[in-house]
Amino acid sequence: MTEQHATAPGAPSDSVTSADAVAEFVNASKRFGSVLAADRINLRIRRGEFLSFLGPSGCGKTTALRMLAGFESPSDGEVMIDGQAASNTPAHRRPVNMVFQHYALFPHMTVAQNVGYGLRQRRPRLPKSEIAAKVAKALAKVRLDDFGPRRIWEMSGGQQQRVALARAIVNEPKILLLDEPMAALDAKLRGEMQRELLDLQRSLGITFVLVTHDQEEALSMSDRICIMGKGRIAQVGTPQDLYDRPANRYVADFVGKANILTGMLLSQQDGLAQVALADGTRVLVRAEASAVPGPVDLAVRPEVLNLARPDAPLPEGSRALAARITHRTFLGDHTEYLLQADAIGALQVNVPRQAERAMGGHDVGTIVHVHWATGSGLVLAAQD
Repeated sequence: MTEQHATAPGAPSDSVTSADAVAEFVNASKRFGSVLAADRINLRIRRGEFLSFLGPSGCGKTTALRMLAGFESPSDGEVMIDGQAASNTPAHRRPVNMVFQHYALFPHMTVAQNVGYGLRQRRPRLPKSEIAAKVAKALAKVRLDDFGPRRIWEMSGGQQQRVALARAIVNEPKILLLDEPMAALDAKLRGEMQRELLDLQRSLGITFVLVTHDQEEALSMSDRICIMGKGRIAQVGTPQDLYDRPANRYVADFVGKANILTGMLLSQQDGLAQVALADGTRVLVRAEASAVPGPVDLAVRPEVLNLARPDAPLPEGSRALAARITHRTFLGDHTEYLLQADAIGALQVNVPRQAERAMGGHDVGTIVHVHWATGSGLVLAAQD
């Protein structure tokens, strides 16, 4: 899949064709009084993909999901499902089901009754035997085969989430919407449920659309991620695209951790730009062809930086600057160093455990050289 960078509001934000799309936002905006919650969203959602809307609170991601579900109608623009305008189609008539953050299960019903609730509302009515068969199939999909007679209050949080998933898939929707469904789970169970959810999506082959503010969740599960900010799409792309080639400072700062440095772009050739940092250090970093000489922001990921004692030789082609260690945090598989560099400011460097052992570690207060190889940073595009 190709990376998609942000464009001017109203312009298409991805290259998925209409034929490939199961749903599409066309210049879709949503206002709540004077608040513009979604601003001219243009996005095609590929049939069968796992797409995540990612962003902080108030960025517009939940509003986009609710417009797709039919709980909100665009103030302007259109939402398309299977090539047909859907903005005037009520939620219960769309081929879409939703799993809510708090599951919205009926406590007075059994697991099987909860899962079969939507089927019992169909008109004309389905035979009881057909409903029972569909419920059993859905429960098997989420590995709750023998739990049909149980009450909801007898189920753990993870099991309740599976019940909510079974209730959503039993109607065989074309799109399954997930509104931060794992927010209430503890960290270990959340990781397990992420894997199960991904396996379920692959086995069903239907489109999953997730809303989350958890970047790790989005990175680990998604085919593509739509980064939202201030009601607009900031960038759409694969997890690796967004991490390695963020479109701007907002995306670089939100997806993963990044050192954002300022400098002066002096020249560029063959995808590499020579940038002078604030302390005069010159580095070679990646840059798009559109980058022009002048002030720029750089994104440098903490894991591409290395630490060395001032008297240690540097690898050929590396650039280094002096910094003082202010904090050292052991995190199991790596150690996180926070440093302060004259004229540059704060830096973060993540050192893998094996490399930490080899070099013996560094103490707080120590002056070290921070260095990185040619092309390890990226010149960021200017933001609107």
